[in-house]
Amino acid sequence: MGNKMKTNRSAAKRFRTTGSGRVKRGKAFHGHLFTAKSQKRKRNLRKKEMMAPADLGRVRRMLGTGG
Repeated sequence: MGNKMKTNRSAAKRFRTTGSGRVKRGKAFHGHLFTAKSQKRKRNLRKKEMMAPADLGRVRRMLGTGG
């Protein structure tokens, strides 16, 4: 009987792990109030970004991929 940790489901829906072990995330501020944002800003908000090194430990622990 092992002590497996459950994956945090809200984190699993927000973050993806790449093949090399880095973590991808979506950008904030892309939910509403789009009329106030330029087309260029909205387009750039659609892109993914890598997680900051300071947050990696917490996110990996939530995803169950070590940390």
